[in-house]
Order: sequence, then structure tokens, then C-alpha cells
Amino acid sequence: MGIMPDHWIRKMAREQGMIEPFADSQVRDGVISYGVSSYGYDIRVTDEFKIFNPSQATVIDPKHFDPSSLVDYKGDICTIPPNSFALAKTVEYFRIPRNVLTICVGKSTYARCGIIVNVTPFEPEWEGFVTLEISNTTPLPARIYANEGVAQVIFFQAEEICEVSYADKKGKYQKQQTIVLPKI
Repeated sequence: MGIMPDHWIRKMAREQGMIEPFADSQVRDGVISYGVSSYGYDIRVTDEFKIFNPSQATVIDPKHFDPSSLVDYKGDICTIPPNSFALAKTVEYFRIPRNVLTICVGKSTYARCGIIVNVTPFEPEWEGFVTLEISNTTPLPARIYANEGVAQVIFFQAEEICEVSYADKKGKYQKQQTIVLPKI
């Protein structure tokens, strides 16, 4: 299994719609960078967020998640309260090939500010807009900028095709269009 380079990412985006919309080079001027890098793709978040509101929650339970513990927010800058988090959705829609698995890691610009981006792997044949969890680990409010880079997706191509893909097992987060809360 190898990490796939920039030219492969460009080809898959153009020929198979793997990433839409697609920036075929890194956009940097006055923004936190996004687009193709040497061995990955820097993704952006839209201006839609769900910010955690601890006053509405008594316990966080992934089997019984209370949607009222999140407040909807729309804007170019999202301020995450201290020691809290927000959910966001990517600008980009992904269609992962059957022989590919991705991992996603936060960008260093945010990490150096105590902001952590958490995303699970994109499994073979998963598609949709990605729901990201963005944590503010600091004791101060932290800003996230919509339509700018927030994390990097790294693509791994397998030597063999998997027997069962995410689409085959009808994964619960398949083709998500919005910020999707935990499901069982």
C-alpha cells in the first residue's frame, strides 16, 4: 500500500470526480492553504457549524446523542469556546475509489494554536461531504475560518481490492450532505 502523489490526486479528481470542487494547486494568498499538496489534499470547511453548548448537556453519549447540545451557527468565522468543540462540513465532496483508504490530519497552522481536527478514515467507496470535529484545547476562544484549509487528506492505494467496501455494507454515513451527528 502506497501513499499517492499530487499527479495521481489530480488525475483521480479530473477523471473520476474523487474530489469536487477541486483546486489543482495549493491556494495560499491571504488564506490558510487548501488544495493539492505533494502527497495529499488540504480540505476546507463551509460556513456552517454546530458548536457544542455544554449548558444543554449532562453527559455525552454516542449511543444517545442529544442534538440540543449543539448550536447551529453560520458565518465566515466560527469562534469555538474554550475547551470545547464544533462540528463542520467540508466544502469538498469525496468519492473514494474501492482500492483507496484515506486518513485525515489537522493542518499545522491550527495545531500550533491548540486547535485539533479529528476525522476518521474515508473507507473504500465511501462518498459524501465530510463531517469534521474541531476541538479547541485552549482556555481561550479559538477562531476557525470558513472556506480556508483546515485539514489534509492523505490517500493510500491498496495492492488488492477489498472484499467488502463501505458502499457494500451500506455504511450509515454514506452520501452525507450535511453535518451528521453520531448514529448507531
